[in-house]
Amino acid sequence: MAVDVIMPQMGESIFEGTITKWLKKPGDKIERDEPLFEISTDKVDAEIPAPAAGVLKEIKVTEGQTVPIQTVVAVIDAAGAVAGASAPASAPKVETAKPAAAAPAPTAKPEPAKPAAAAPPPKPAPAPAAPAAEPHRVGGNGDKIRSSPLVRRIAREHQIDLSQVPGTGAGGRVSKRDIMAAVAAPNAAPPLAPVPSAVREPAAAGIPREKMYFGHYEVQPMSTMRQKIAEHMVLSKSTSPHVYSIEEANVSEIVGLRAKTKEKFEAQSGTKLTFMPFFIRAAVEALRAFPTVNASVDGTNIVLHKECNIGIAVALDWGLIVPVIKNAEEKNFYGLARAVNDLAERARAKKLKPEEVADSTFSITNPGVFGGLMGLPVINQPNAAILGLGTIERRPVVIDDAIGIRSMVYLTLSYDHRVVDGAIAHQFMGHIKHTLENWTEPIL
Repeated sequence: MAVDVIMPQMGESIFEGTITKWLKKPGDKIERDEPLFEISTDKVDAEIPAPAAGVLKEIKVTEGQTVPIQTVVAVIDAAGAVAGASAPASAPKVETAKPAAAAPAPTAKPEPAKPAAAAPPPKPAPAPAAPAAEPHRVGGNGDKIRSSPLVRRIAREHQIDLSQVPGTGAGGRVSKRDIMAAVAAPNAAPPLAPVPSAVREPAAAGIPREKMYFGHYEVQPMSTMRQKIAEHMVLSKSTSPHVYSIEEANVSEIVGLRAKTKEKFEAQSGTKLTFMPFFIRAAVEALRAFPTVNASVDGTNIVLHKECNIGIAVALDWGLIVPVIKNAEEKNFYGLARAVNDLAERARAKKLKPEEVADSTFSITNPGVFGGLMGLPVINQPNAAILGLGTIERRPVVIDDAIGIRSMVYLTLSYDHRVVDGAIAHQFMGHIKHTLENWTEPIL
């Protein structure tokens, strides 16, 4: 029995993914849930497990290719490993020839002719069915315009006619990169030549390339993940009018509480006691008091989320990922601490599940862990706000007309001014400050 391996959806507003590495080759035996390939999408770099045990029959999407979600990227023969392993000589031919036959991109090269003695070529795969099922619009000439909801939303917000945007995706699909190029240069067509992403955006913005290439330099192509992060950040800045609020909190009591109880906490709970669950709890309480901050924008509608799904930015050696603590308002302190540590560890090990990086309603990033005094982060779309945590440091402050040494931290809030006004933002931050400075929740 053949089992299709599909490109999973790794987060909200993500409709395509890039295979960065195959961990198996055709003919290899596979166990269910064994890592099969690595995927890179917007802020996601993860290993995808095999959906079934058997033999990897064929690979339909090669490394470096970007395809829509739900596209069949490989086929596993789950009936028996013997059949798949009996003809190892034919496996390499399937792997090299198949992408040209299956990829719907207009630039795909024709499949090379096979020797007369070779096995008959495999039947064309039904991969185009996934792109064909995508939502689409119809252009002025009656042709269907393949695009994702995210692309159509960007086009609507920037009043761009999708029929005028050349699609470079599979089957002429208008990708996020295409629409962002059109946003950056509304009077010019996006570049169709395979220009490296590292230089495409500056050129599209009107910066001559000769202004970048001078003297002694080294060119390093962006990784797929870095390209996706860049696209997401440009999208966020062009979508949300960013405004920033800064607050300072005295966290001396929390610092002392953690110092006294961290060994006992770890012994009883089996997880480390960090400062992050304190900030998550304070943010959740503030979100419940000011629900406008826990929102998203859909055109002229404001979506107020009832759940507090907190995205936590985790720095990786190769980029950034934002796993999500679902229903954080229902968890006690111990539950938050355990969830934070578990998600961070599995993020660095590329063990996150697709649903664990989706559906955030508010995000927190912690540049303070690297010594940053404060930061003004970019909003993680489609959230309306993101909280930045600075480093906790002891410094002199005025307390009751006297100077004392206290553990202080700067808190910053980047928020979408379409939804959140300054008065609400500062009240929200004041609520967080009050919770941190007057901590009452037991942690054990």
